[in-house]
Amino acid sequence: MKLPCPPGGRLFGGHVYNIINSGHSPILHEKYARELGRNVRLRGVHPWETRLLPLDPVTVAHVVKNPTIYEKPAPSRRLIEGLIGCGMLAAEGPVHRRQRRVATPAFSNQNLRALVPLVFNKGEELKDRWMGLIQEQAVDSSEKPKGIRLDVCHWVSRATFDVIGIAGFDYNFNAIQNEENELFSAYKDMFETAISQSQNFRQVLTFYFPLYERFLSDEVTLAVRQGRETISRVAKQLIQEKKQKIQEEEGSGKTHSGRDLLSLLLISNAATDLPPEQRISDDDILHNINTFMFAGSDTTSLALTWTLLLLAKHRPIQDQLRAELCNMPRPDNLGDEAVLAHYQELAALPLLEKVCRESLRIVPPVHSSIRVATQDDVLPVSKGGGDAIHVWKGTLVHIPVEGMNLDREIWGANAWEFVPDRWDNLPEAVASLPGLYANTMTFSAGPRSCIGQRFSLIEMKTFLYILITNFVFSETEEKVVKANVVLTRPYLSRKFKEGSQCPMIVTPYVPDETM
Repeated sequence: MKLPCPPGGRLFGGHVYNIINSGHSPILHEKYARELGRNVRLRGVHPWETRLLPLDPVTVAHVVKNPTIYEKPAPSRRLIEGLIGCGMLAAEGPVHRRQRRVATPAFSNQNLRALVPLVFNKGEELKDRWMGLIQEQAVDSSEKPKGIRLDVCHWVSRATFDVIGIAGFDYNFNAIQNEENELFSAYKDMFETAISQSQNFRQVLTFYFPLYERFLSDEVTLAVRQGRETISRVAKQLIQEKKQKIQEEEGSGKTHSGRDLLSLLLISNAATDLPPEQRISDDDILHNINTFMFAGSDTTSLALTWTLLLLAKHRPIQDQLRAELCNMPRPDNLGDEAVLAHYQELAALPLLEKVCRESLRIVPPVHSSIRVATQDDVLPVSKGGGDAIHVWKGTLVHIPVEGMNLDREIWGANAWEFVPDRWDNLPEAVASLPGLYANTMTFSAGPRSCIGQRFSLIEMKTFLYILITNFVFSETEEKVVKANVVLTRPYLSRKFKEGSQCPMIVTPYVPDETM
């Protein structure tokens, strides 16, 4: 693999230390592409590691569309398995294909439609909770409600946990109302407290030297261990209870009517037309429920948080979106059929779609990912991009998700800016980009693209509709910055140790009045 390599780089961390840093990566991606070309060799996190950084859409497309050749490397799989088990995010080869085959029916259009009323109801509950907090702050009931400072990231995370709890395995965390549920607390300790406050050097040590973690007894490690034990215990119990309920109903001649993902997984796995060798174990089901819990709450809550922050930074766009949403008649009743019909109209609104596309492009929750070649291969390049690249088995490939989304040579000179109207007239070069959703890499691409992409968009659009039509979002004086800690999370500048947070001023929206 004879490719140009940037100068410098740390002894430990190499060039990767900065290329995964959300504050530096857009500048570095552009600098490397301009000075070295669209495919670059990087020094890895330790002195004997090198990585290929493809900034060529054709090269990236080849990697993500050939998962049998390019798999997640063992350290990445260990990291994921240590948190949520060997579900679809960590599994490779035949195991992944079996898991995906069994899970796919659960994400059909029909099943996702059934979850829309649930999302709508939780959005309404979050709205009522915020209104209650605002009213509590008022001196008396006659005082006009004013805005209050809310950690939107924290509250939206509680709401998406509630959604995926019920949608995932018919389990109500009730997190919007309180945070005392042991399963919710376990997930919170793992993903909001422990993971979001992990330091980079510690992550590298445990990433490449997993035995190191066994000797750790700090607060972070203990939180992860205790969280895993709680999640495993409660989830196993839920799986057994669900299996027993399905068997009892089938024994009495009834058809189980549950539409939660756990029920659908169990039913799909027991289908008579599924060969025994293609079935998955209870442990596989447990790991995938954990995967849905992580991907369906943490990533979606972050996507919503970044969208609301971008709208707070761009008030004219927020006002335009509110006008579009308020012009859509609200259903007289909130029955399931009325909510479904309402969402179908909502999903077709042009500005709402453009805002979601642009937010997911600007701040993809997954900043980047890594693959390893399982065999020798030849990587194609764009026309005029030089010779094809010969890679050897074991070559690490760093997939720049954010880099593809923010490439100014492809998206235009304003690619780093939040401009929803760009989707009305995209540059021709955008069509060359791989991506499951709107030519962006946010939900990845190819056979391993995000299975829950449509569910995530249902959550985003429903929550945005309810929140934007009821509240006005403004920035505080505190500076919110991005940090890539497993996912791209918001932090207050110089307050990293306080954990992930995104405070905003949230004010009730009063129609026909200037806020």
